[in-house]
Amino acid sequence: MALTPALSIGPFVRLKLRISRNGLRGRPARIVMFVLGAVAAGFLAIFGYAAFATPGLLDSARSAEVLFPFGGALLVFGWFLMPLLFFGVDDSLDPAQFALLPLPRRTLLAGLGVAALIGLPALATLAATAGMVDTSARLGGPGAALAQLLGIICGLLLCVAVSRAVTSAFATALRSRRARDLATVLLAVVAASLGPAQLLLLGLLDQADWRSVQLIAEVVGWTPFGAAWTVGLDVAGGRAWAVPIKVVIVLVAVGGLLWWWSRTLERAMAGAATAGSRRGSAVTRADGRGPVDQLLFRWWPRSRFGALMARETRYWWRETRRRAALITLGVAGVFLPLSTAFGSGGSGGRGLAVLVGAIAPIGLANQFGYEGSAYATNLATGIPGRLEVHSRAAAHALFTLPMLLLVALVTGLLAGGRPESVPATFGMLVATYGVGLALVLPVSVRAAYALPDPSTPFALSSGGGLGKALPSLGAMVGAIVGSLPVVLAGYLLGPAWLWLGLPAGLAYGLAAYLVGAHLAGGLLDRRMPEVLAAVSAR
Repeated sequence: MALTPALSIGPFVRLKLRISRNGLRGRPARIVMFVLGAVAAGFLAIFGYAAFATPGLLDSARSAEVLFPFGGALLVFGWFLMPLLFFGVDDSLDPAQFALLPLPRRTLLAGLGVAALIGLPALATLAATAGMVDTSARLGGPGAALAQLLGIICGLLLCVAVSRAVTSAFATALRSRRARDLATVLLAVVAASLGPAQLLLLGLLDQADWRSVQLIAEVVGWTPFGAAWTVGLDVAGGRAWAVPIKVVIVLVAVGGLLWWWSRTLERAMAGAATAGSRRGSAVTRADGRGPVDQLLFRWWPRSRFGALMARETRYWWRETRRRAALITLGVAGVFLPLSTAFGSGGSGGRGLAVLVGAIAPIGLANQFGYEGSAYATNLATGIPGRLEVHSRAAAHALFTLPMLLLVALVTGLLAGGRPESVPATFGMLVATYGVGLALVLPVSVRAAYALPDPSTPFALSSGGGLGKALPSLGAMVGAIVGSLPVVLAGYLLGPAWLWLGLPAGLAYGLAAYLVGAHLAGGLLDRRMPEVLAAVSAR
């Protein structure tokens, strides 16, 4: 019996809501993270609404004609990249779970698409872009507001379609280990370059010709990325004839993305059953010790600490998700100071270099989630919590400290033009990194969560990515706040800090790390079974 559209979509929506509700039942930590994620989504929605409504309050059509196409294109680009590179795709309805069910492809696409539209990211996007409707109403009246309302709905459909299509396509490609590693490197480089590129762009816009900027905005407004967000301004400006053309442009793009999604979704579902055997052979090949391993671990201490650190070092070098975190840190660490210096005339590079030190420990925020149920081995062998924490932090520092030294060199030699400040800057980075570790390590024990199979290394296991990321983001902010004494000392002591910065920063960072590691180790001793249950996929 054929299913009507309402009957075919309704079960997907109810299933998504039920899975989300059951995932929160009896888990206070997840409830808190979900609430915090909802609050953060609400804050972003309010901020976006205010930003897009400001041109209307100022009665500035010129500002709106620049802000709307660029802001809308940034939203689409964010939906394209963020699910893969940061928060993860909402996996509460994993398409692979429907592979053996006799569901038509059209029904599956419609159900998954509508289910995606009731998530927090979609609701926050809709609320934020409602500010465009407000501005259109103030500039062009009810007609412009209705046109813009149609535009933001089409834009939201475009965002969801591009997110699902690209994610499904990468999930299929990343089943191969070699392709997965290459994609991880490329995507991490792109993701880490977004922030620096934005700062560089803002710096260049200060010196740009606004006539040229308006021309570029007009061109973007006729592309699928910006067309949906400018239809209200066209009505307000007496160009109502452009509305149907832009709507057709967006709908054609949505149709193409849905067609692409349908093809990649089917291949992903068909390939899910055979991915296990390929992964097994990949793991077998990865277990061999090559020349790099022999050279690196030759001088390792023959102890439990040495064995654990060697294991973690090998994982950071080989595991795709961990490698992506390191690549992101490296790219951001080099280009953040450079882009700030070039964009602002040479100032600000040192301050953003400290931000890199706060970002660096975030890779350990869910360190147990990388292993999943394999963490049961550590629990069974009775590894002490403090030994576990110290070995994992040492392996992470083995890769991170050279990167921080590189950041100090870039900041001092290239961005700041003060080679004599390199040691003090490195000390400040280490201090911030140590404070970040002191906060991230306990967070990794209290807020651990399961990750999906590594064949899709950019996905989270059960939705709520924003809520899951909030503890690590809070730890990053805490690292910046906790390192303020060192930062203030650097500004107050003046030239004397060039000599005191390195030893003071090393001592401050080490002391903070030891306190945090001591607390995290004791907490891990008491919560090992809970951590295993939290990181084990269900």
